[in-house]
Amino acid sequence: MTATPTAVAPLTTQDAEALVEAARVAAEDAGVTVAVTVLDAGGHLLAFRRDDRAVLIAGETSTRKAYTALQLNAATADLVDAVQPGGLFHTLPTALDRPLLFIAGGVPVHRGGRLIGAIGVGGGAPEQDHGFATEAVRQLG
Repeated sequence: MTATPTAVAPLTTQDAEALVEAARVAAEDAGVTVAVTVLDAGGHLLAFRRDDRAVLIAGETSTRKAYTALQLNAATADLVDAVQPGGLFHTLPTALDRPLLFIAGGVPVHRGGRLIGAIGVGGGAPEQDHGFATEAVRQLG
């Protein structure tokens, strides 16, 4: 007898807005201006915010970080070494026609052990962006 998988609630717009707000507050508390992107499990945009003082490219980097975290179901901070020469994913950034970005700041979002989306933060130093994204996911619970 096989067990029926338990349904897991998807990432909602309300969840996405809570993630954006938590990351924004964490960045603001650190004195950093950022862009934040939240994608659902299908890679569709649920929420986006770029501080008007953040560098313009932060919007693109936050989106690519979220997409990378979603596609590989891993924090982008954990993938940086994998794309270095000799790394497991060394050729991945150029082999695929996808908006992957292997810089810290993208974090997958799970619920009930299942991947339901991802958040990406851009605008600060990579370690800062990772911290802001991780804090937002922690607050979502």
